[in-house]
Amino acid sequence: MTKQKAMWVLASVMLLSVLGTAGIALPYPVLAPYFLDSPPNDLTHFMGIHPKILLGFSLAFYPLGLLIGNIFVGALSDSYGRRKVLLITLFGSAVGYLLTAIAVVYESFIGFTLARLLTGVCEGNMSIARAIAAELHPHIERTKAISMSYAANYAGWLIGPVIGGFLVIYGVSTVFLFAAAGIGVAFVLVFFTIERRQVARDTSSIQFWSIIRRNNSLTLLKNKQILPIFWFYFLYSMGLNAFYDFYPVWFVDYLDADSQTIAWATVALTACMIIVSSFWVDKLNARFGEIKLMVVGGSLLAVAFIIQPFIGMDRVFLIFAMIGVFIAVANGMVPTYLSKYFGHLGQGKVMGLQTSTFCVTNVIIASLGGPLSILSSRWVILTGAGLVMASVVVMLVTRQRQEAMMSGFDEKVAEVANV
Repeated sequence: MTKQKAMWVLASVMLLSVLGTAGIALPYPVLAPYFLDSPPNDLTHFMGIHPKILLGFSLAFYPLGLLIGNIFVGALSDSYGRRKVLLITLFGSAVGYLLTAIAVVYESFIGFTLARLLTGVCEGNMSIARAIAAELHPHIERTKAISMSYAANYAGWLIGPVIGGFLVIYGVSTVFLFAAAGIGVAFVLVFFTIERRQVARDTSSIQFWSIIRRNNSLTLLKNKQILPIFWFYFLYSMGLNAFYDFYPVWFVDYLDADSQTIAWATVALTACMIIVSSFWVDKLNARFGEIKLMVVGGSLLAVAFIIQPFIGMDRVFLIFAMIGVFIAVANGMVPTYLSKYFGHLGQGKVMGLQTSTFCVTNVIIASLGGPLSILSSRWVILTGAGLVMASVVVMLVTRQRQEAMMSGFDEKVAEVANV
């Protein structure tokens, strides 16, 4: 592959990430006002359960699906090819959004949660896009490719909530129909831009189930060297998801904000994530290294999470912009670290482990945060701050062991280069 071809592939992956993530992010500024401020209906007051608890379960089912999908989707793409698995999962994702819209129209909470579960399973394919970006090395430096892929994801998080916040005036179901259309565009993009590749492996049904059972992303946890970064990311993403899932609830509870206000705050957050990830993450990594940036970025993020629940509307956009900077710095280091030191175990499987971890923590936080938010949504975000700080402590405790592992890896690379 030439460098020019690699650039085209990266551009395709980035556009796919924008469209896919925009579809994921469309409902986020919509669900909190829908459950908490809209006129009661059979979906938002299912069986007389408190709407905040129902919202928590609704938020949990989607990442639960992502967890299930990410466990095996990335590993399957290692064996069956990136393009084939992407096309199948994108089709399933579009169907999931259509079923979600139907559930909203018929006010079915069970149908809504099951449709969100199906959508999440299929959207475990974001790990495939990151694996494709990582595999462009050495034509495109690994950190640069992954950070650009993340910038595209952040762009989707920017575009999606804005569209969702302003489409909601046409009805909540319209938001999910628009998301399905975005995923349809992503499907066409993959079909025409990602090349077919020969995969010289047995693709029988026996091999299929063997991959799911024996070669899924969770099998990486048997490798003791990967455990320190896993536990760091587990705690870090638990704290991050506490913020992601419940800052819209905080907006409704304390600022009486509508979907449009939440959308614009999300713009401030994600715009800074895009800028930092696009232009600064690779440069910062080259100067300071992954571990130091995870420690500094995580520490600053924890402080920002402590401040955020107590500010007024006049400072919302400033603090959200700062949070976006810190997230971009810490987030960008984890996939780079995993790809660089553990990519030989399978890039799809490694990226699947990262996204699986993010999803399982999202399920935990969404399930526990709903009841806690009845007391106060501030407590959920402050809990997130404590979890992020705990992740920094884990990184500091295991830092010496990880740096020794990194040093050994670099020595092996140098030996191979000399040979």
